[in-house]
Amino acid sequence: MTSTQRRVVITGMGAVSGLGLDAPSTWEGLLAGRTGAGRITDYDPSELPTQIVVAVKGFDPRQYMDRRDVRRLGRVTHLAVAAVAEALADSGLDLEQEDRTLVGVEMGSAFGALDFVETQACKIKERGPRAINPAKAPAVLITTTPCYLGIRYGLQGPANSPVAACATGVVSIGEAARRIQRGEADVMLAGGTDSYMTPLIMSAFSRLGAMSTRNDEPETACRPFDLTRDGMIMGEGAAAMVMESLDHALARGARILAEFGGMGFTLDAYNMAAPHPEGDGAARAMQRALVAADLSPAAIDYISAHGTGTKLNDIAETKAMKRVLGERAYQIPAPSIKPMVGHAMGASGAFGVLTIIKAIETGWIPPTINLHTPDPECDLDYVPNQARQHHVDVGMANAFGFGGQNGSIIIKRYTP
Repeated sequence: MTSTQRRVVITGMGAVSGLGLDAPSTWEGLLAGRTGAGRITDYDPSELPTQIVVAVKGFDPRQYMDRRDVRRLGRVTHLAVAAVAEALADSGLDLEQEDRTLVGVEMGSAFGALDFVETQACKIKERGPRAINPAKAPAVLITTTPCYLGIRYGLQGPANSPVAACATGVVSIGEAARRIQRGEADVMLAGGTDSYMTPLIMSAFSRLGAMSTRNDEPETACRPFDLTRDGMIMGEGAAAMVMESLDHALARGARILAEFGGMGFTLDAYNMAAPHPEGDGAARAMQRALVAADLSPAAIDYISAHGTGTKLNDIAETKAMKRVLGERAYQIPAPSIKPMVGHAMGASGAFGVLTIIKAIETGWIPPTINLHTPDPECDLDYVPNQARQHHVDVGMANAFGFGGQNGSIIIKRYTP
């Protein structure tokens, strides 16, 4: 960060996940090593190679939106609305006192309202184009979520929805911070959301060989960094942050949870489905995040690993961490939360940021569950199976996506 850039802090947080309908219950589940994995119940998955997901349970969007908006918008937006509502309440921000031209939204999604796309496509096939409800057309746009949030709260600052596959949540939060640094906004609502566990996507990713087929043991199916791992499990959810310039937060007497350090965002330019085997782009993203935060590897206390549980990704990420951090890599705990919340794609990186903020606050870090037979090629400290008490001043969240998009973000303890 240059001397001319404004400092950016996080003052509120919200989440909806397969572990709970708010940030506290999500964090409690993570520390307990609990998983939300189970069999698909929204449709018959019996013909799918992978029949398990981490779904958000007991969520009623009508608690946050009127019935008309619920019908017109996809689940991806429903989840984001709930997470943002919690984050705003947590921050204590009174929008009535704000210049709303300086309040914006950066809420990313990898897939958007894919549930609408599939159901409406089926209606066309079965009943013809007149069966389509035109009021639902805007819902399929990925930008619908930030735009709807802006309309809902009367926000007239920048509104955007970054799309960076699995790196989306990291990029959303990082870009929101950059907008504040540049003076485009004083406050940004930022995060990631996704709900993409449809028959089409489940079939496609199963055929790709990216997902676990341990359908009879969903709780232990996802095993990042374990020698017996056979793929990821999909998840859904949303995580949101209220981000402000430091001056703005101090002026209103806000409680500051953490401070943005820096972000790195790169492309492997290697393969659409597989990571660079040496973790090249991932390493460059981590290095750029360190440079942006003006920190050395010695400053990092904790890493929220991407850790999907696929053979190639876990090895590539391990190599990237060693390349960037050197011997320090062996001293930094780097668990993956994906066995518990699933791979929520656009929300995954934002969930990682949530764990950093909570680790700074509580002095605890979550475990990598289902890690019983470590892969010799994944020989770092992945915090197997039990949460750990650990002091964190600076954390890094990794999120590496399909197509080779790589995001790393640094969040640190706020000090005046």
